[in-house]
Amino acid sequence: MPVLPGAEPFRHEGGEVGVLLCHGFTGSPQSLRPWAEYLAERGLTVSLPLLPGHGTRWQDMQLTGWQDWYAEVDRALRELLERCEQVFAFGLSMGGALTLRLAAKHGEAISGIVLVNPANKVHDPLAVTLPVTKHFIRSTPGIASDIAKPGAAEVGYDRVPTKAAHSLKKFFQLVDTELPQVTQPVLLLHSPQDHVVPPVDSERILARVSSTDVTETLLEQSYHVATLDHDAERIFADSYAFVGRLAESVGREGAASGG
Repeated sequence: MPVLPGAEPFRHEGGEVGVLLCHGFTGSPQSLRPWAEYLAERGLTVSLPLLPGHGTRWQDMQLTGWQDWYAEVDRALRELLERCEQVFAFGLSMGGALTLRLAAKHGEAISGIVLVNPANKVHDPLAVTLPVTKHFIRSTPGIASDIAKPGAAEVGYDRVPTKAAHSLKKFFQLVDTELPQVTQPVLLLHSPQDHVVPPVDSERILARVSSTDVTETLLEQSYHVATLDHDAERIFADSYAFVGRLAESVGREGAASGG
């Protein structure tokens, strides 16, 4: 299947500091591309992969599960680790959960993580029926484009495949058990008005990680896809400053690139 316009993966070869960006469930790299381009313009090496089953049509997600999505970001991270002196991982929504598992598994190889409206649980009361309903209800209404900014839109599916949703639920349960293994510096930005992931998810993540260097920021003007919303520039600037604080070479690279 052809990739939806705008949903293509993004890669930029920059300096010795790399950033991996992980997009969300039923979304695509389009939701993070402005962020990726912002970082690339400032001299960073950037990888924004397209997760398996995403960016084409929702039916393709029926053939994938969390193991496939995690394997793709793990592969992209390993490429950056081979290429760069320091690597950071950023994620939106489910991409935040993917980022947290990478941090738990790779330890000191990741210098820091940035989470935007990270998801920790499937809150729909009907989720408990997914092991059964996934066999005879193929999809439910979509969750894309929860954005406050007029005219902004997310390239994502208008349906949620139930088999994939069941896999997502199991993935969140797994990651929740691994949160104490996360020790890296954390920048977590979340929206008080989020119609997809409630603030309680961010609260639980912050309560369970073992990181001592933690910054929490509220995105008062944005909904779930904050990277395309009113607070996008703040996310971009704060995340770049976060990297700069933890990677001394970033300022020199940015100056060299004119960023």
